[in-house]
Amino acid sequence: MKKITIAIDGFSSCGKSTMAKDLAREIGYIYVDTGAMYRSVTLYALRHHLFNADGTVREQELRRQMEHIRISFCMNRETGRPDTYLNGENVESAIRTMEVSSHVSPVAALAFVREALVGQQQRMGAEKGIVMDGRDIGTVVFPHAELKVFVTASAEVRARRRYDELKAKGMEADFNEILRNVQERDYIDSHRATSPLRKADDAVELDNSNLTIAQQKQWLLAQYRSAAE
Repeated sequence: MKKITIAIDGFSSCGKSTMAKDLAREIGYIYVDTGAMYRSVTLYALRHHLFNADGTVREQELRRQMEHIRISFCMNRETGRPDTYLNGENVESAIRTMEVSSHVSPVAALAFVREALVGQQQRMGAEKGIVMDGRDIGTVVFPHAELKVFVTASAEVRARRRYDELKAKGMEADFNEILRNVQERDYIDSHRATSPLRKADDAVELDNSNLTIAQQKQWLLAQYRSAAE
């Protein structure tokens, strides 16, 4: 089979990253979690006090510091999946907190942040053989990807998954707070001026509200084989 580019987009907490990681491992492709990249910038901004009291971003300060933000991925031998590194520090757990989740959308909506990270992402995928997930992979980062998948699920299902994930890690979680966060992120992601979340015209849609991980995996493998043959 020929090497292709696979773009997986969709709403938050749809399981895009899990799907993309599993597919990449199954077919021997490189996986890039673009959501982790935006979360890493958000973590950097939180640590460097680049948010105002009302939750807005101190844009000029973040813009000046973007050149100092280096994001990379390194395979974790124990999990068999890549961990996210921010300026050489493993931040895989730190970027998954509710604090980061509640601040990431305004950061991801900034044009200069998206421009900087899209450039990094396109360089990562220049040789194909890559699976990348995010919000604008099929529409902006790789508009000519051979396979584009758009993933969706109900807000309640996605909030429950996020809640269960946090509780399983021993972290505090409030379902109603998570549901509000999911709904707010949906609105911001879909209505931002720069690269809003939308389904590419040539993307195949997957509503995984009632699917098991095994069913998702089978469906995605079939889509990959069809696109790569």
